[in-house]
Amino acid sequence: MKEDQDPQLPSFDFKSFMVDKVNAVNQALDSAVPLRDPVKIHEAMRYSLLAGGKRVRPVLCLAACDLVGGKESMVMPAACALEMIHTMSLVHDDLPCMDNDDLRRGKPTNHKVYGEDIAVLAGDALLAFSFEHIAVSTVGVTPDRIVRAIGELAKSIGAEGLAAGQVVDITSEGLTNVGLDHLEFIHVHKTAPLLEAAAVLGAILGGGHDEDVEKLRKFARNIGLLFQVVDDILDVTKSSKELGKTAGKDLVADKVTYPKLMGINKSKEFAEKLKSDALELLQGFDPEKSAPLIALANYIAYRQN
Repeated sequence: MKEDQDPQLPSFDFKSFMVDKVNAVNQALDSAVPLRDPVKIHEAMRYSLLAGGKRVRPVLCLAACDLVGGKESMVMPAACALEMIHTMSLVHDDLPCMDNDDLRRGKPTNHKVYGEDIAVLAGDALLAFSFEHIAVSTVGVTPDRIVRAIGELAKSIGAEGLAAGQVVDITSEGLTNVGLDHLEFIHVHKTAPLLEAAAVLGAILGGGHDEDVEKLRKFARNIGLLFQVVDDILDVTKSSKELGKTAGKDLVADKVTYPKLMGINKSKEFAEKLKSDALELLQGFDPEKSAPLIALANYIAYRQN
């Protein structure tokens, strides 16, 4: 897939937008999880939380809030919470009992630095604190919207969301009869939920109407699946150095992926369709405010790592 630019939005500088938002998120994360006693667990939490990363989920949350007319301050705690949960999922995913990975974001994985026991607890602590942070630190939002946001977030990562996708993914390794519907179930539950939650939380906390919330939910579901399809393609076409994580691990683990079921070219065509469907859902919103979301969808489609 070759990167293109939306002809309707030639003036939008996505790179500057991302740098600005990522810096704001990184500062907020640094402040939210300071180094305190017990030092070991806070060190481990900060090691993975502040190790870089694209910050796609918090930026999506901020952009969704802006789209419906909200202020960044209303949604920053939720944006940070999403990144805490995403980091938890990576720390746990890398453990020997799961994907058994040594490298994440170009650095040794958490358990390689702090041990498996501390890595598990650091992930648990990030998960718990994410909800506390939304509940305690969100300002300028009505309590009913905060409660609704917390409920949405909890559902997205539980036995009907992220955990469900992980379980089906793990139990599918080595199976020979896995079809596209099965694979889509895994990723709609494993990769898409946090992106979906990001858009939905941004819209809810930003004061969006129910119709706006649902449009953004569908938009995020499409780019969530898109994210995974692109991830699968990159896993078989890029090196570990280019990715900043172990390349080709899905092939080694005999995991079912889109390229394995559809081939590279069909996978790329599917990615294009997901991107088009996502962008269609943004029609009707203020073009200036939807520009970051359009650019984000393109970024996910055309990223190289």
